[in-house]
Amino acid sequence: MTAGPAGPLTTPLTSLVGVRHPLVQTGMGWVAGPRLVAATAEAGALGILASATMTLPRLREAVREVRSRTAAPFGVNLRADAGDAAERVRLLIEEGVRVASFALAPSRELIATLKDAGVVVIPSVGAVRHAEKVAAWGADAVLVQGGEGGGHTGQVATSVLLPQVVDAVDLPVIGAGGFRDGRGLAAALCYGAAGAAMGTRFLLTRESTVPDAVKARYLAAKVTDVTVTTKVDGLPHRMLRSEMVAALESSGRAASLLRALRHAAAFKKDSGLTWAAMLRDGRALRHGKDLTLSQTLLAANTPMLLKAAMVEGRTDAGVMAAGQVAGLIDDLPSVAEVVETTVAQAARQLTELASRVSPRPAAAPGPALPGSP
Repeated sequence: MTAGPAGPLTTPLTSLVGVRHPLVQTGMGWVAGPRLVAATAEAGALGILASATMTLPRLREAVREVRSRTAAPFGVNLRADAGDAAERVRLLIEEGVRVASFALAPSRELIATLKDAGVVVIPSVGAVRHAEKVAAWGADAVLVQGGEGGGHTGQVATSVLLPQVVDAVDLPVIGAGGFRDGRGLAAALCYGAAGAAMGTRFLLTRESTVPDAVKARYLAAKVTDVTVTTKVDGLPHRMLRSEMVAALESSGRAASLLRALRHAAAFKKDSGLTWAAMLRDGRALRHGKDLTLSQTLLAANTPMLLKAAMVEGRTDAGVMAAGQVAGLIDDLPSVAEVVETTVAQAARQLTELASRVSPRPAAAPGPALPGSP
């Protein structure tokens, strides 16, 4: 990394994507919409538009809305296992989107299609072997999320996982999970990453469209108020403790199935999907897990549980994905303030570190001992 005209910190990520700062705003469903993404791009970081909750026509509208707000590069997050993934990839190419981000490893064919069109491909991974796989298939960079991150997450902490992936692949690596300020960005860079990604920190900004009552729940949360549950869709899911999480944790099988059917019906109406398509998507989300019917349905319509809180403000009827850093955030700055202060603090931390720590000079050789050669 170097200091230069591109900004306080220039890294392989900034060079690859064309942004000023090595920061990424993650593609959070129902949160990372055009307003947040455009504000992030204008601030010089990489904003990622969340598309999994959008129909194809709405995705095209959202991409064009971001483009109308900023000329800076931005990305779109896709579900690699979605039935219409190829159509969404084609839409990104047609609209000239700079970056394709993936929540799961995309196929070799999707990567090739995007790269042939000049789109930068950045899959998200949670294990070294996944990073190695997408690197072999031609990905341009990888985003590595440790267990501290919000939403679906793993068990390995970022501080352990990130250096493993940096050592395993010859690609720019972006660290995610547990980052909220310049100290975290500096730490990621010291681990060898090319940047850091933040979700919860960008969610808690003035440009975020999350209802104020929901933001207040996040701001009031302590670190111990962020939990991991498998009761939403059978997979580990990090979120705020809430009425819905408590109900899911305590529900029996029959109640869980009724709740899943109710939310599935709402998602079917909202998305226009058929029951067959929803069950197919739910099975795709299993990732080899043996889920019950209710869990499969919830896996297919988890977006509705998120929408209830993140869009409608119904914290009693929805879930609120959250990284552990939610317990450390107590303000609502603008996106520009987040980016500027984070990068400035990181640059300052790295400069101060260099001034405090320097290699100890090699000791001068002592006098030869009697009888030594």
